[in-house]
Amino acid sequence: MARQALYRRRERADEVQLLQAFGATSADELAELALGQRSSRIWCEVSHRPSVLDALAAIPGARERALARAHTALRQEWDLFGTRVAFGEGQPVDWSLDPVSGHRYPVEPVERMPLHSTGKDPKYPWVMGRLDSVVALGQGYWVSTSAGERSRLATGFVTQTLDFLQANPVGMGVHWTCPMEIALRAANLAQALVMFSDAPEVRRPEFLVPVLGALAEHTAWVEAHLEDKGAVPNNHLVSNYVGLLVVGLLFPELPGAPQQVAIAVGGLREQMEAQVHVEGTSFEGSIPYHRLSVELFGLAYLVARGAGVPLGAAYDARLRRMFHAVRAWCSEQGLAPQLGDNDSGRVFPLREREDNEHGYLVGLGAALFGDAGLGGGELPDEAAWLLGRAGVERFRALPAAPAPVSVSFPEGGFHILRGAGAVITVSAGKQGQGGVGGHSHNDKLSFELHLDGRPVIVDPGTGSYTRDPATRNWFRGTAAHNTVQVDGAEQSTLDPARLFALPEEARARVVAFLPGGTVDRLLVRHDGYRMLPAPVGIERTFRLDRHERALAGRDRFIGMGRHDVVGRFHLPDEEARLVTPDARVLARATHVAEGPVEFEPLAVELGPAGAPLAWVVVEKGLALKLAPSRFSPGYGRVVPSLAVEFRGQVTPPVWLRWVVVFR
Repeated sequence: MARQALYRRRERADEVQLLQAFGATSADELAELALGQRSSRIWCEVSHRPSVLDALAAIPGARERALARAHTALRQEWDLFGTRVAFGEGQPVDWSLDPVSGHRYPVEPVERMPLHSTGKDPKYPWVMGRLDSVVALGQGYWVSTSAGERSRLATGFVTQTLDFLQANPVGMGVHWTCPMEIALRAANLAQALVMFSDAPEVRRPEFLVPVLGALAEHTAWVEAHLEDKGAVPNNHLVSNYVGLLVVGLLFPELPGAPQQVAIAVGGLREQMEAQVHVEGTSFEGSIPYHRLSVELFGLAYLVARGAGVPLGAAYDARLRRMFHAVRAWCSEQGLAPQLGDNDSGRVFPLREREDNEHGYLVGLGAALFGDAGLGGGELPDEAAWLLGRAGVERFRALPAAPAPVSVSFPEGGFHILRGAGAVITVSAGKQGQGGVGGHSHNDKLSFELHLDGRPVIVDPGTGSYTRDPATRNWFRGTAAHNTVQVDGAEQSTLDPARLFALPEEARARVVAFLPGGTVDRLLVRHDGYRMLPAPVGIERTFRLDRHERALAGRDRFIGMGRHDVVGRFHLPDEEARLVTPDARVLARATHVAEGPVEFEPLAVELGPAGAPLAWVVVEKGLALKLAPSRFSPGYGRVVPSLAVEFRGQVTPPVWLRWVVVFR
């Protein structure tokens, strides 16, 4: 409250104040002082353009991709979580539109705005208002060889920026409701302004003065509304610090910039320790949010290093381990499992990426640190833009790293078994965000299976957040995950009124992780059903046999009473069918199963008809079927899919067995 009271008393950054801050006597002199030759080595400085262009030339198609992004931004087209909106070059943008519901958020003081309500979703206009598009325009400006096209892109940057600022006054409307979005918008606007710093269109006082003033207003607002007051600070607070750092280091003469940089540096060091485990996993309890965290902490590191501002050896070490964690769970195609919330969030607006595409971070980490443990693979566009020629040279100097192996991240709660073309990622750990569970799901002992780079058994994803609370909770619920459910109960209580909280009730943990030469075993447990009238504990054993190319599972029930249990394996599509299994499939399943077992003479074949990817077989006595389900490949999108279900009644102590046999 004190911060916000000070903000309200502060004078707005008008032209006179800006001239004084930069030591200029006129607006023309302001342009030279603010946008002239700089001594820092931050990636977006115009002096780095030749190095970046050399690096892009080393990556097939990188220049063409940048131009395509720039032309999309010039036409003012956005892909809002699968919904396309287009306004046309030079035309006003409907910045407050939620295109799915058709709702337009009013431009009124944020204190009076009902932000989250059923049927509406502010994340859609936020995608436009983050102004990733102006960085895309800057990319086109750098790679274009046509003077006319460069002028057109600079004009597009000026027009789009002024249109946004005029349509969204400070403190008014949906784009001023979330400090995270304000901070990242400021960072994008500042980086783009520097990329365009030699464009005559950008140096004109009628543009430069309001834009510099807007940057000062953005950072002052973020400083006054730091998101450090919730149950636990999370990626929102890190975003606040990143915005303050980027703007303050690119434009240190702005009012308040030195203080804001100091706040950001101290805050980033503190939050790296608080939000990233020593093993390199994010505390969010979500693998998609790990990507967001890597990009946030990575952008801060790059900008601070370029400006000669150290964030400390501990910060550097944990950031490096974050890249290693990505390599550990990515498939050969660079796809990550979708465990925990996935809101498709990113911070590097330099190349379009699929929602679960994380593999590019491995190449970026290799080029950034020259780390041999990340070597090999593909050099990503992001490395060329952010690191230039030096990044390419570091990347090329590295030998190919050994293939990833099975690994357990007990603090993050993710455990990976891999080999013979399979990557199995298991969720078994504490709720994320220090137990708050804001982005965690009831997915304990659940897993994802990728075969030869392709997702075969998947976490269904997220759907959306506040637009439909019932859908939000379905995607968070136990039945939406590849685990066993007892008596229809949830592992942890889902409070319909708290869409970003999941209490620590399951107490999931690793009992044993035993990687071997041809067989890896993982034993995990949770106590989420100890609250039932007849309490039950569950242990699940995973056994990956690389020789037989099969994954065997055993669910052990410890407790009392008689219970209805159902296990589910969710699929990304509807390509599955019930079949009589081949004798060789049953023989392989019998060979890898733990203990003597007899299987049902019915199996589920996964993948295209005629070219199956795997078969699921279950212990005799379990009812096996395919049930309709839903799959969300990214935020805001839901498609029909199927789930394999096996049901039965158990009286503990007892165990049930199942096997997935790979093609």
